[in-house]
Amino acid sequence: PLPDGVLSDDVDGLLNDPNIDIVIELVGGTGFARTVVLTAIENGKHVVTANKALLATHGEEIFRAAREKGVDIAFEAAVGGSIPILKALRESLSTSRIDAVYGIVNGTTNYILTRMVNEGAPYDELLRSAQEQGFAERDPSADVKGWDSQQKLTILMRLAFGTVVRPDDILCEGIEQITPLDIDYAREFGYTIKLLAIAKRRGDKLEARVHPAMIPVKTLIADVQYEYNAIEVIGDEFGTQVFYGKGAGRRPTATVVVSDALDIAQRIQSGAPCSRVREIIDRKDAPTLVPSDTLSMRHYVRLEVTDHAGVLEDIAHVFASENISIESVIQKGRATADTVPLVIMTHEAEEAAVSRAVGQLEELDAVRPPVQRIRIEDLL
Repeated sequence: PLPDGVLSDDVDGLLNDPNIDIVIELVGGTGFARTVVLTAIENGKHVVTANKALLATHGEEIFRAAREKGVDIAFEAAVGGSIPILKALRESLSTSRIDAVYGIVNGTTNYILTRMVNEGAPYDELLRSAQEQGFAERDPSADVKGWDSQQKLTILMRLAFGTVVRPDDILCEGIEQITPLDIDYAREFGYTIKLLAIAKRRGDKLEARVHPAMIPVKTLIADVQYEYNAIEVIGDEFGTQVFYGKGAGRRPTATVVVSDALDIAQRIQSGAPCSRVREIIDRKDAPTLVPSDTLSMRHYVRLEVTDHAGVLEDIAHVFASENISIESVIQKGRATADTVPLVIMTHEAEEAAVSRAVGQLEELDAVRPPVQRIRIEDLL
């Protein structure tokens, strides 16, 4: 049994206790957790947290407060669970220019998409199964809508590029509309579908996005299965580094949280400088974001159309009106009694143009909405 006084529900008492050097915040959320963290910092205490939402939303405020007070914020468990990606970005890879960071950073969506590939089952059925097995929350919105990956990407961007953004600044789409039919077409084209978080340099700026993407089946990330995560970092000196492992779960996360606390404790005992937040704020060379509507990518577009003369001509006219070049067209058997699936692969096209084209296509009498659109990412 624990000694008397070790367990307490007196938060204020703990935060104001001069004998406590390190506060570990595992409350979650951005309200009460923010108060706890800022109060701990104000009282000169180091903080360990796994709270990605808090750091993504209030990171700048928290890091600056920590610098002012000379304390540290340790947050390795906020991205990738037990995968040491943040430590690598802050230490071993920090002397090189990083050109890209991308990968699978959410285990729930990867679990669902993996089973969709392997079993051909629909999204709703697989989500229920994932919830029953503990791989998805009762409210899965943060995972399946991409918000969790979006928050993690803001943290990766801060460390890799020095770029500070809010989650809402990043283009974000989830996996709710992915169907087994899309999986089958992707396989036919030599792709699989993964929810990716992507940040990469584009000239002197940075593009950042979270969305389902068709990626070549021969890439390393394409073979990442079930709840596992994988993050690739590309730099000018070290080439490509891949970080792989379980990205969530109580034991992996707890292991890293304790490791962070021990690291700070060892530095306190040795007399080494404890605050290491200066390096992740005020980066003068940080690239700014490219507006998401100007991003240029190839796209997979799937429509359900009535099978009669002139349909292809009308659809081609829509793409031409937005200056979108068509790479290939596939039409197969009927999807329903009165429609057939039509798949169009485009050459690179501007995000805003493709969005406008999809809107126009959904207004055509021969097209049954919604029009499916998935970006194609050939990776670096």
